[in-house]
Amino acid sequence: MFKRILIANRGEIAVRIIRACRDLGVQPVAVFSQADRTARHVREADLAVPIGPAPAAQSYLNSAAIIEACRGAKAEAIHPGYGFLAENPAFARAVKQAGLVFIGPSAEAIEQMGDKVRARGLMAAAGVPVVPGSPATLDDSRQALALAREVGFPVMLKAAAGGGGKGMRLIEQEAELEAAVRAVASEARSAFGDGRFYLEKYLDCPRHIEVQVLADAAGRTVHLFERECSIQRRHQKVVEETPSPFVTPAMRREMGEIAVRAARAVNYLGAGTIEFLVDARRNFYFLEMNTRIQVEHPVTEMVTGVDLVKAQIEIAAGGKLPAEAEHPVLNGWALECRIYAEDPAQGFTPAPGAIEVFRPPEGPGVRHDSGVYPGAEVPVYYDPIISKLITWGNSRAEAIGRMRRALGEFTIAGRLATNLDFHRWLMDHPRFIAGDFDTRFIAQEFKPAALARAAGGGDDEPRAAALVAAALAWQEAAAARQPATRAGGAGLSPWKMAARTRLLRR
Repeated sequence: MFKRILIANRGEIAVRIIRACRDLGVQPVAVFSQADRTARHVREADLAVPIGPAPAAQSYLNSAAIIEACRGAKAEAIHPGYGFLAENPAFARAVKQAGLVFIGPSAEAIEQMGDKVRARGLMAAAGVPVVPGSPATLDDSRQALALAREVGFPVMLKAAAGGGGKGMRLIEQEAELEAAVRAVASEARSAFGDGRFYLEKYLDCPRHIEVQVLADAAGRTVHLFERECSIQRRHQKVVEETPSPFVTPAMRREMGEIAVRAARAVNYLGAGTIEFLVDARRNFYFLEMNTRIQVEHPVTEMVTGVDLVKAQIEIAAGGKLPAEAEHPVLNGWALECRIYAEDPAQGFTPAPGAIEVFRPPEGPGVRHDSGVYPGAEVPVYYDPIISKLITWGNSRAEAIGRMRRALGEFTIAGRLATNLDFHRWLMDHPRFIAGDFDTRFIAQEFKPAALARAAGGGDDEPRAAALVAAALAWQEAAAARQPATRAGGAGLSPWKMAARTRLLRR
């Protein structure tokens, strides 16, 4: 086992990896940008190394600085987490060339699956079903139009090097195609430095369902069941659960077997995810492979008992699959709500800022993975995820009930907005409760006015008390910084501050 691991990431996933290191008796080393000097992952690591200015391109995407930090800290391995450099084959190669261990698959596997068009070809050759569409990248709108007419509208244009919902457009008729080609190519060049694109048939009523795989160097590859990821906005996941309410036992076996076949086709090592699009008739098609740990990995951990991050580290150190993964058992149901600093009433636009009150829920069946604390700042430079709230139950109904209770207890206040009320609304929606949804659910069902009703639920009295306490603390701090404006006090009253804080929380 390694003695020291550098974590090339930030936020909640960095804290999650730190915990896995502690469980293994490994010393965790953090890296941080100037914006993250006081971040939680910096506070909790054994050692923290600065790697550059706030913009990600100058810090968390600076592979040379990260490798140099690893050498300076005398760490033997680098865990990339998710995002940033996690799926960058050049970084994986550079880590290996520096005599260090990259905790993840080989650079070759990342490269093969990172190019979406190449991955489609590989999967088709391995007998994995793929969505009808481009056998190669397209050069211009004329090629795209010819193929779209062949497979039939509607179609999806996608960046060949894409991910995270970027570089994608739905085209429902011919008149929209030319502008969409320009937009996708431009967005792909900006986001990935690669303007290539391809086209796929758009599936009717699609669901997004993925399968977790785990493989060791001895050639053992297993699947750890599926995750339902269809609750999305702008092609980005918001809520995940396992198992899927849509998947039958026979379908689960078949999807799992095909996911294992897909992983073996690229000699995969470690934890990865095979993502599928599933139509209303339960036909499923390969979408892409994520060659890293997923944001939503905790729901799989909750129902299987497999610590995926710990397994990643053990496998990278030459170990075997954990015993509980060799013959996994699906135990109960788990849900995850991604808690973002964003404003659902304004199209889910990011709304980062300072957190003054942070009181996560507790109790039976509740897990909370977070990268913040009271007084922390959610920076404008990175993904605005605050934390992940996970609940487990013996049944889906129990898991949803516990999520309602947990969301009712959750208080976040400060100079930012969150999507907590959106999640409260979702957990009470009849279609969600019935498992009757697909990737269009939010676009079809969510209206900002619903947030007013959701905000009225939950445990309001403790939240109000916490807000007033925060207001009093703010006034005390303000009084220490500013001269008194009149006898007996300074600035706004705590009650006015509390009222304004409540508005900000929304």
